[in-house]
Amino acid sequence: MPKRPDPLVTLQLSIELLRRIPRRGTISTSELRQQLKNAGFERQPRTIQRMLETLSEVYDIERDDSAKPYRYSWKENATGISLGALSAQESLLLTLAEQQLSSLLPVKLMKSMQGFFAQARGQLDEKGTALRERQWLDKVRVVSTSQPLLPPKVDPDAFEQVSDALYGNQWLDVDYKNAAGKRATCRVMPLGLAQQGPRMYLVCRFEGYDNERCLALHRIISAQASTLTFDRPKEFNLKQFDEDGRFGYGNGKKIRLSFRIEKEAGLHVVECPLSADQKVVELDDAYEIAATVFDSEMLEWWLRGFGDRVRKIRCSPP
Repeated sequence: MPKRPDPLVTLQLSIELLRRIPRRGTISTSELRQQLKNAGFERQPRTIQRMLETLSEVYDIERDDSAKPYRYSWKENATGISLGALSAQESLLLTLAEQQLSSLLPVKLMKSMQGFFAQARGQLDEKGTALRERQWLDKVRVVSTSQPLLPPKVDPDAFEQVSDALYGNQWLDVDYKNAAGKRATCRVMPLGLAQQGPRMYLVCRFEGYDNERCLALHRIISAQASTLTFDRPKEFNLKQFDEDGRFGYGNGKKIRLSFRIEKEAGLHVVECPLSADQKVVELDDAYEIAATVFDSEMLEWWLRGFGDRVRKIRCSPP
């Protein structure tokens, strides 16, 4: 005899299905299946169809069977379900998260959350409700501290494989072309993702080595997550990697930097110090600044950007 489904699992699956049906637009059986799979529920399309048919007898779910796969949506004036309904504040938070964090969350998680993101957007778009939360989206913005650039194109399939491998602690096989145009295939241990301005970088270790390298995601031609897993190195810390200046093209070496900068150009360095131990001496027309920083190419570029407004640059051991 076939095993009877667990009532609790069936209930959870029903709730997951109901919460993923959009109020605006439609969703297909295959899309629902993929979202459920990403959320940990592996079901065949026919099973999902049968459950939706059963749920349609109780809830105002509309099925478009004009083409396969069938598509589903809530009817125009449907009340939906109150269980787990998003508040206006939760909708605002989810919408902001979708806008700002989409490239920093696992692709599978983003896919499994699409129903909730759609629900959040729908609630904020709904006339007569959540007015202040909807207006808030037009009141905040993340702005660039340098000349805005469009992000380079990243292959979506490669990014998904990178994300999956990073999430699952799996070795990753990549086909990569570096900045000099040299192409190579290699196996790497993915350790972290970082967004630097418009670009994304994968922090990893090459197989057989114990030092970290950064690969620009837009230079990955293709990638494939291996079935082989690894134990994440306990000594690696992405936050420390960043604080050591490694994303600034440095080697983690600290120096004591001092320079003199014209007041107009240097005010922001006084307001936003280079380090916690920064010292400032105010002169008639300039500031003398000293701070312990990580030596890097980015630091050199930053100093060069001031031109002749910066002088008397000195570096010494900290």
